[in-house]
Amino acid sequence: MSIERMIRVLAGVMILGSLALGILVSQYWFLLTGFVGLNLLQSAFTGFCPAEMVFKKFKGV
Repeated sequence: MSIERMIRVLAGVMILGSLALGILVSQYWFLLTGFVGLNLLQSAFTGFCPAEMVFKKFKGV
């Protein structure tokens, strides 16, 4: 699996997980949803993605 696909999977899991936790546990979990969304926006404009660096280290690229 490519690094771009892994990042998309991670973002999707984080968003869906934080939405579920926000509904079931506490509304403060919606802040994580916002953080993930902001990170996706800034990475689209700057090309910098912290998750990409982590995945590259794990993958050895």
